[in-house]
Amino acid sequence: MTEKVPTLDLTTPINSPPYRRVGLTAFMAKNRRAFSAFLVFAVLILGFIVANPKVFLNPLAYRAVFISLPVSIILAASLVFVVTAGEIDLSFGSVMGLATLGFAAAVAAGWSPFLGLLAALVIGILAGILNGLLVTKVGLSSLVVTLGMNFLWRGFINIMTQGEGIPLTQLRGGTFFNLFVGDIGLVPVQMIWGILFAVVATLLFNYHKFGSHICCIGDNPESAREMGIHVNRTKIYAFALVGLAAAFAGVLSTLINTTFWPTTGDGYLLPVLAAVFVGGTPTWGGVGTVPGAVIGAFIVGFIETGVIAAGLTGYYTRFFYGLIIILSLIGHKLNQPRYR
Repeated sequence: MTEKVPTLDLTTPINSPPYRRVGLTAFMAKNRRAFSAFLVFAVLILGFIVANPKVFLNPLAYRAVFISLPVSIILAASLVFVVTAGEIDLSFGSVMGLATLGFAAAVAAGWSPFLGLLAALVIGILAGILNGLLVTKVGLSSLVVTLGMNFLWRGFINIMTQGEGIPLTQLRGGTFFNLFVGDIGLVPVQMIWGILFAVVATLLFNYHKFGSHICCIGDNPESAREMGIHVNRTKIYAFALVGLAAAFAGVLSTLINTTFWPTTGDGYLLPVLAAVFVGGTPTWGGVGTVPGAVIGAFIVGFIETGVIAAGLTGYYTRFFYGLIIILSLIGHKLNQPRYR
């Protein structure tokens, strides 16, 4: 009796069965993009420590960054889903402002801040669903739709507020305030919320069918339909998740400042997109990494502090943003898995 010799399928990645790596090697291979982003972050922080050890060996410097960093973490973690699905959302900054306007107006009207938070989350989800419907049902480009909605919502906010802020100083020191933006020692509570959101997003992306469907859709929508995946509904869910994240991030940002400003959410668009791409989520869809996006948010969040601490002026910030982004993308390109 002759033994059957197994054949090699040359179209199969070299880490697929029966050649799949196991243990630590498999974990490293699966998360190579996140590890690549972490390497960039480690080198960046090491460079800042060498440039100014007095600042970057002081825990207070990290606390200063951690006060606002959770906002970027939450936004970047949610945006991975939309980008991996082959779409883009440029409206999340204005959705932050819109949802937070609802929160601030509710609190100013005497509502419980918890009900105000619920109202903000509902507004954010509805704004995300609207984006999803325009993309999937109307068939418009997500780039153009969300860019238009970004201007529309910001204009609506300015019309409703006439450019005036809404003070929320009455919340300072209360239960709601301490629960979301208080302090535990030197650690801002909002940092814990940011990490928790990232953990839930990672579990959803890596271990739930929703994440698998997102990857399949981004890789090949037609194949995803053949597999029985509801492509349009899944994309709408992804946009709704970004709306939810934008609303929560906006409330945290407003609580940190104890005032709602009509400009809430402005200035986050490019840094958050940079965090997603630096973290290893490519622009073409089908592949994404939530931990990588979180590390990308750390990279982008520390650049301005590090540049100033190194003795340079703020004029160098954008230069280093661009430099780090380009170097990170080159690193991800060189670190891509090879196929046979």
